[in-house]
Amino acid sequence: MKPIKAGLIGCGFISSIYLENCRNFQSMDIVACADLNRENAERQARDFDIPRTCSVDELLADPEIDIVLNLTIPAAHAEISLKAIEAGKHVYMEKPLSISLKDGRAVLDAAAEKGVRVGGAPDTFLGGGIQTALKLIEDGWIGRPVAATAFFMSRGVEKWHPNPDFYYQPGGGPMFDMGPYYLTTLVSLLGSVKRVTGSVQTSFDVRTTPEGRSIPVEVPTHITGSLDFENGAVGTVITSFDSVGNNLPRMEIHGETGTLSVPDPNHFGGEVLVKKLGRKQFENVPLTHGWTDNSRGIGLADMAEALLEKRPHRANDQLQYHVLEIMHAFHTASEENKHITINSRIEKPAALAMQQIF
Repeated sequence: MKPIKAGLIGCGFISSIYLENCRNFQSMDIVACADLNRENAERQARDFDIPRTCSVDELLADPEIDIVLNLTIPAAHAEISLKAIEAGKHVYMEKPLSISLKDGRAVLDAAAEKGVRVGGAPDTFLGGGIQTALKLIEDGWIGRPVAATAFFMSRGVEKWHPNPDFYYQPGGGPMFDMGPYYLTTLVSLLGSVKRVTGSVQTSFDVRTTPEGRSIPVEVPTHITGSLDFENGAVGTVITSFDSVGNNLPRMEIHGETGTLSVPDPNHFGGEVLVKKLGRKQFENVPLTHGWTDNSRGIGLADMAEALLEKRPHRANDQLQYHVLEIMHAFHTASEENKHITINSRIEKPAALAMQQIF
């Protein structure tokens, strides 16, 4: 089969790893790129051998392009995705699906009406580390899952990121930045969440870059949440830009007969450990799946292959929306001092084959 042709909109910081990886996928080719700053598009086209650059409108009007890879900033995700859908294109985007639930639902509804697909990051749950963890759970290594913990603790991004401002604006913060990795992994391992509560705070009103530039903080920067999964398990999640350091594990799944230590969900590989009931210590489990390097874009490749094979794709819009609803619910629960019911549900994405290639 001929590969699906894709066009990139948004040639910023994150686009390089996508472009590097997409050169190696057999199911799709990136044939054009666009950016509001034409120099960005021309640089990425030159560096990654993209055949042509164009304006956003030209890319959307190109009948050769089937999928739009939307790597714009979060505030523009819904706008660009809706324009692509209106043009009859499938869309794959960076996380999150949108900033607001209203816009996220609009994207899903528009795609359903047009008969096109929507998918997006994070796709780290398709990496060898998390896929190995999924296999262990499904094979019964820890028995019935009863609880989960997930922690992301950092001091923020302003000391290293070249453009840190949007991390402290609506659509940013540690939950909307890093929460998608952790929550997508949790629901891909355990299934849908039915109810959450949470507490949030903004610890510092201003952040300062190494150059001394001040960034006003407009979003919560420390979020603690509790999740009730539909399967009966209970989860605890913390995401923070307010921590100088920590010794917390990234993620653990606790079952009736064992505990599973899941690798960092921001990465594709990592160490998988299991402690069985009656054993004195955790034991390393060799990874059962590939895709352990930085494989960002694997979800796009799976989506392209799914289009060719006429099957569901794994990093899909229902998964994205479910995670978006959970993230908003943490904030709403804190503001309204109550539990929030999650209305959306997902089908757990199908596990990858152990020797899966794209």
